[in-house]
Amino acid sequence: MNLGEKLFELRKAKNLTQDEVAEKLNVTRQTVSKWETNQSTPDFDKIVPISELFEIGVEELLTGKLKEEKQLEKEEKVLTKQEAKEKSAKVVSGSIFIYILAVALIMILVPVKHVNPIVASSIFLILIGWATARIIKNYMSMPKFEKTKEEKKEEKIIKQINGIIGSICVALYFIVSFTTMAWHVTWVIFIINGLICQVVKLIFMLKGDEEDE
Repeated sequence: MNLGEKLFELRKAKNLTQDEVAEKLNVTRQTVSKWETNQSTPDFDKIVPISELFEIGVEELLTGKLKEEKQLEKEEKVLTKQEAKEKSAKVVSGSIFIYILAVALIMILVPVKHVNPIVASSIFLILIGWATARIIKNYMSMPKFEKTKEEKKEEKIIKQINGIIGSICVALYFIVSFTTMAWHVTWVIFIINGLICQVVKLIFMLKGDEEDE
């Protein structure tokens, strides 16, 4: 887009007539018309007033460079639906690994390595918190896409499966707790429940990726 076309588009965007632009810039209407048809270019002392009138930077007015760079940057930041699913799958799988690592450590550090229970619990909670924060951040930062019928169906199935798993884990928690009276340990079952739920989501994500391919 040349300067004349740019001036024309900017004037139209502001809903101004050539007479109104000429009055604001202290030139004739014919001068504005010649600018827009590339019969002449604005004098140097008119560049800044034109930029201020149309609320645009001087460099962007003359070259269009800044606008193009901002547009390119904006386009690069927009994730496609497939890219968003792949990113979610990576975050969820990484978080699942951290959950498993946390559970494994708490089961090894205290009874095997005889690490102070407070220290071991602190390490466990830090890992669990880190994994959970990764998942929350991922889902909050993901752009929203319109779901297909198949995706809505899968989401419903995931909720049903996780609901069943949750009920089983609650029942298991009380059975094991009352049987062993190890209430200080059996709460790990809820961590395992969250882990299994994330695995279910990951399986459906990967299944969707394979179908897309």
